[in-house]
Amino acid sequence: AASYEALLDHLRPRHLLGLTATPERTDGLDVLRWFGGRISVELRLWDALDQGLLCPFHYFGIHDQTDLRNVAWHRGRGYDTSELTNVYTADDLWAGKVLKATAEVVGDIHTMRALGFCVSIDHAEFMARSFERAGIRARAVTSHTSIEDRRRALSDLRSGDVQILFTVDLFNEGVDVPDVDVILMLRPTESATVFLQQLGRGLRRAEGKDVLTVLDFVGHQRKEFRFDLRFRQMLGRSRRHLQSDIEQGFPFLPAGCQIQLDPVARDVVLRNVREALPSNKPQLVAELRRLGDGDIGLGEFLAETGLELEDLYGGTRTWTSLRRAAGLESRPQAELEKRIGRGITRLLHPDDDDRIEQYWELLDRDTPPDVSTLDERTRRRLDGLLLTILNPARGEFESHQEAVDAIWQAPPSREELIELMPLVSDRVSHITEPLGLLQPVPLATHASYSLNEILAAFGVSTITAPKHVFEGVYFDKAGRNYLLFVTLQKTEKDYSPTTMYRDYAVSDNSFHWESQSSTSEASPTGQNLINHRQRGINVVLFVRTTKNDEYGRTRPYFCVGPVDYVEHRSERPMQIIWKLRVPLPGDTYASYRAAVA
Repeated sequence: AASYEALLDHLRPRHLLGLTATPERTDGLDVLRWFGGRISVELRLWDALDQGLLCPFHYFGIHDQTDLRNVAWHRGRGYDTSELTNVYTADDLWAGKVLKATAEVVGDIHTMRALGFCVSIDHAEFMARSFERAGIRARAVTSHTSIEDRRRALSDLRSGDVQILFTVDLFNEGVDVPDVDVILMLRPTESATVFLQQLGRGLRRAEGKDVLTVLDFVGHQRKEFRFDLRFRQMLGRSRRHLQSDIEQGFPFLPAGCQIQLDPVARDVVLRNVREALPSNKPQLVAELRRLGDGDIGLGEFLAETGLELEDLYGGTRTWTSLRRAAGLESRPQAELEKRIGRGITRLLHPDDDDRIEQYWELLDRDTPPDVSTLDERTRRRLDGLLLTILNPARGEFESHQEAVDAIWQAPPSREELIELMPLVSDRVSHITEPLGLLQPVPLATHASYSLNEILAAFGVSTITAPKHVFEGVYFDKAGRNYLLFVTLQKTEKDYSPTTMYRDYAVSDNSFHWESQSSTSEASPTGQNLINHRQRGINVVLFVRTTKNDEYGRTRPYFCVGPVDYVEHRSERPMQIIWKLRVPLPGDTYASYRAAVA
């Protein structure tokens, strides 16, 4: 406790930036609470593997013929430990299957250095005895094992005097045994965090170790169990993408890594992933009714069901429409409620705190803000919000105030927007910085924006005079800004053969871009782009991987930021190399590489 308090004293003056939260306990190092629960720098498993910092893994999902559908389940804790232990220790049949599968996959089982993660102490001791009887040197290391015996067991594993240690969460983290080359997952681990911790015990590189072999024994699970959580955390994929990954044999993996599910395990996992969450409106409404009364909020509903925002807002569904269908919203439906609802589904992307906080501040008022009192920067940001939500026709609103007042005439929808803001804030994953242009442009590099937000930010489009841009290049003459809009993955459905431009990231700080097919070096556009710095013109790059998401909604653009001309070749179209003033984040660069691979 003394060292913990000393660390807090060290943190407070240097890094807390005015935070005054008080820790609820001092029996552990819960540092994250002092930073708003956020990790400022994070190296994900995928990136560490891709960069060669960790050992590649070969994961084998093996059906073990167990049926856990009648094992008791406790909300918040998962399977009943005692009942699960009984399933796995009832006889030697299951342990025999583990031994047989391990020998088949590993080969010489006597040379492995393995960790086996079990359900309970009884299970760990049972597995150790089973392996010992088969001539495999094994030990159970649990909370019943003395500190000295634990150290001796780890030492024997390193030296090869022991082939496998069976444990119960004891070695999930904090154990440094780089030589571990086999992991046996002998329990249905739903927690993605625990699963990755256990996997991580074998990912350290070591001399002579080429790959980590992982055997995960898969049985028929209760519907509450979630395979998708572990795979999504491991692969960084959405639940919808995960289904296709399983069906196609996991085609997107870091170099040297493999995931193989035997046919039965594949069917079990795929069915579980498909059925894990309520997906259509009747199921969502039934789940909302089941969870309680009208006091449940959007965030609580997502947490209880394990849904992500994109799951709930699939198609034209909204939180307000679900509450109405469940009988939890009885206020009269405003004329614009459905339209505003469609707009909310286009507002799941904000990922910079400045914008999110200002949206929240503008919306969370008892009365509509007086637009005439807003400064230019705030008014442009408000225009972006209104244009994204209302998507108006030209001339539909005669004034900004009229459009703002329309939002306040639909109280449930405005309240939904307010609830949404902290939820999108929790998903902020990049460090952003102001765009740095002289105009009052409320954009930040490495944040995502709808086209409406971008055009409004540059003063090009307003709620009273909306501007629609269909080309990939727009010249803002008043502000002297060239806006380049890039979609990396183009389809014949959305793009003609003359607009299938070759755009891609060359590195994290340079980008290859093709102009429109009619642009020549001598044209005004060509000369402006080549000589933009001398002529006082800004060039700003916005990129997205695909035009639409799986629901057909238009994807936002990622603000790469200002770029500078380096060189070009050919013309009609011109192929220009741009230098980025702010390098791409590692995950974004990797995503852009994969998108055009």
